Amino acid sequence: MTLANTFRVANVAGTQEPIYGPSAIRSVAKQAETTPYTELKPDDLKWAAMESTCVETQTFYLFADSGHFNTKIFFPDGRAPIWSSDPLDSHGFDSRKLSFYADGCAITLSEDSSSYSVKSATNEASIVNVTVSRTAPGFQVGQDGKTIFGTDLQHPWGSMRHAFWPRCQVEGSIIIKDGELNFKGKGFFVHALQGMKPHHAAARWNFVNFHSPTYSAIMMEFTTPPSYGSTVVNVGGIVNNQEILCAGSANSAEHTEAKADPDNDWPEPTAAKFLWSGRTSDGRAVNAELEGSLGERLDKVDVMAKVPGFVKTLVGGVVGTKPFIYQFSPRQKLSLKVNINGAESIEEGDMFSEATFIS
Repeated sequence: MTLANTFRVANVAGTQEPIYGPSAIRSVAKQAETTPYTELKPDDLKWAAMESTCVETQTFYLFADSGHFNTKIFFPDGRAPIWSSDPLDSHGFDSRKLSFYADGCAITLSEDSSSYSVKSATNEASIVNVTVSRTAPGFQVGQDGKTIFGTDLQHPWGSMRHAFWPRCQVEGSIIIKDGELNFKGKGFFVHALQGMKPHHAAARWNFVNFHSPTYSAIMMEFTTPPSYGSTVVNVGGIVNNQEILCAGSANSAEHTEAKADPDNDWPEPTAAKFLWSGRTSDGRAVNAELEGSLGERLDKVDVMAKVPGFVKTLVGGVVGTKPFIYQFSPRQKLSLKVNINGAESIEEGDMFSEATFIS
């Protein structure tokens, strides 16, 4: 009922918001000018569980020795991905809103706030039992990680926030029809909150997470619709096993090569370049670069084909276009170049990236 009501409101409001312009958004980059990032405390991982229109997610990206997991399992041997997406019954939170539970599913933050236990038996196609442990500090850009929207920014009507665990150790398994997959490996966790209608907040997204023996590099970038001045907001950082090397908003994502997708006319990227810039806690300059071919895409997700029929009817009239997500993990591994105060190191690693086009 809530979902139907959410989209009904948007439908009545129309597909296009007025052109408020860039003055109606305050990017988290403004906070980052004086506070590039803050390390996460347990309360920063609380579920907001807003009553108003929003999309709030906790996503665990797992790089196992045998494959990848991101709400779906990708197989390096070319088998079709397994995507299990199921409605949950009797959902709720613990008293501090740090852990989530539902029938057959639980995401539990440990007492010391250093690991999540993720268990799900809601779909026999993929039974999940993994533990994701933070090996480097978590962070949010600026003081609270928030970009806010509204003509009166003292009383914003919307927000966008991301909180990251950029480098994690993963233990456990996922059982599929063909057997048990050992998911011992590396991981990345993000708690995201879009505190408004998603298609009003962002028209496009770029996302990457990369892991090498020494470094993890993560980035989340979105571009607003013209109603907010097509403003680009970027958050990300570089860490090693012990510390945050740099984090902030002075980063960029670029599709250096693309091809037209005949199904929808979106420019599907075929090569990309990601840049990070910042300073260590003791003031040393940090610059990093990840560039190269994206290779054969893992998947192309027609978002409208993945939602229930009644929602599809409503959303189709709201958005007025076809949102698609392109997912990549190059088999020809890319290398991250990290330069700290003039000393450069280069490491090959595993990468997962997404390019999303909405409007």
